[in-house]
Amino acid sequence: MSTGQIILIALFVYLGSIGSIVGNTIGWYTLGRPLVAAFVVGVILGDVPTAMIVGIPLQIMYMGNVTPGGAVAWDLSYATYIGVAGALVFGQGLAPTEVIGLAVVFAGIGGLVGQIMWNITYALNLPLNRVAQKYAAAGATNRMFVPNVVMGQGIGFICRFVPAVLVLSSMTIASAQADFATLIPGWVTIALGVFGGMMAALGMGIILSFLLKKNYHWAIFLAGFVLVTYFHLNTMAVAVVAILATVIYYVAVTNLAAREAE
Repeated sequence: MSTGQIILIALFVYLGSIGSIVGNTIGWYTLGRPLVAAFVVGVILGDVPTAMIVGIPLQIMYMGNVTPGGAVAWDLSYATYIGVAGALVFGQGLAPTEVIGLAVVFAGIGGLVGQIMWNITYALNLPLNRVAQKYAAAGATNRMFVPNVVMGQGIGFICRFVPAVLVLSSMTIASAQADFATLIPGWVTIALGVFGGMMAALGMGIILSFLLKKNYHWAIFLAGFVLVTYFHLNTMAVAVVAILATVIYYVAVTNLAAREAE
């Protein structure tokens, strides 16, 4: 990776975080999503197809990622941007499953670094409350943007951009030392690929546990699975079929309720 590429990826690590300058809708809920992050990294590093191959399983893995009470067990933005970048840098010449395995490893490293920096950010933000309270007590509402925007965003930027630059730079230096692909035993990359598949299955299981509340919901899920797997329909076609089935079901139930009311 060049210096410019490192800076751009590190910048998106910050922009894709909770409370970044672009807001949570554009930041955390858009730029912070693994599939979007993979596309961004792919554009920056010039390998969008491989990046998307890596991004899809990462999206599934972290689909059930939640932040209850503001607690972050794994920093999604750090994990995905660092994970995809590491896979593209070190995965040249490897099979897709092995590249996915590398992405899982680097995502773990990035997520751990992000988790540490998240806690540091929280600690550094605590004194800002006193600054804001001081301005509020003095009635200086026109200066409230200083602790809330300037200082808060400054802390967030430093705690995310600088460590990301250091991690990405270390990855670049390490990749230049030797052909990383030849240094990894075959069984390791295979194991990483299998582990990545297991994590993807776990992520899907977590999201299904949130969505499937009734027993008959499984029938709906399996119907969609059959349409995609055996009838080879894309997601748009399945969505259209689901909408048509919903309309038919709604009309039938409404007519039945009207007849019973009569």
